[in-house]
Amino acid sequence: MFKDRIEAGLLLAAKLTKYKDDPGVVLAVPRGGIPVAYVVARELGLPIEVVLTKKIGHPMNKEYAIGAASLTDYFVIPHENVSEQYIQQELQDIRIRLKEMYRRFMGDKEPENLEGKTVIVIDDGIATGNTILGTVHVLRKSKPGKIIVGVPVASKSAIRKLSKEVDEVVTVVSPEEFYGVGAFYEDFTQVTDEQVMFYLDKLRELRKAG
Repeated sequence: MFKDRIEAGLLLAAKLTKYKDDPGVVLAVPRGGIPVAYVVARELGLPIEVVLTKKIGHPMNKEYAIGAASLTDYFVIPHENVSEQYIQQELQDIRIRLKEMYRRFMGDKEPENLEGKTVIVIDDGIATGNTILGTVHVLRKSKPGKIIVGVPVASKSAIRKLSKEVDEVVTVVSPEEFYGVGAFYEDFTQVTDEQVMFYLDKLRELRKAG
């Protein structure tokens, strides 16, 4: 069990050191993935960005993902009774929310160009892998050199699913019995927007000083 997300990040960073000299970028899944990604980016000396993708939900059940969208790209698995008009409306709504989030967390900084780079997607844990899978499909369109998924803890089924889609899945713990991500942390308090800003600002200062 991890004490908190910072300890989990240190243990994960130790397993990702082979990517230290790659031209890479750490992509943090908000909000729980931010403290973990902060430590990984700090230890590997890589820039950090916030992953900005949201799932596109089915019109009859918004929780059921039929695709995912970023600010620039999207992918959708074709479903019967899902019109192009619905998809376009969802994209518009999602992108308004993503733009707000980007402004809040990254300010006026231009997004990193991912083409040819090693992209390390970090979250605090993965249960099913479906949300990260959507993110990976969208990231592919940016033509990165490699996509690595790094998490402190993931279910075995999620690792199997993601391993088919990315270059490597790196975990610290992959238990036989998986009861949800929070069960593997002593402190799994929700991460606030203020904490997100704190970690991102701290890392920017470190990179300027370095």
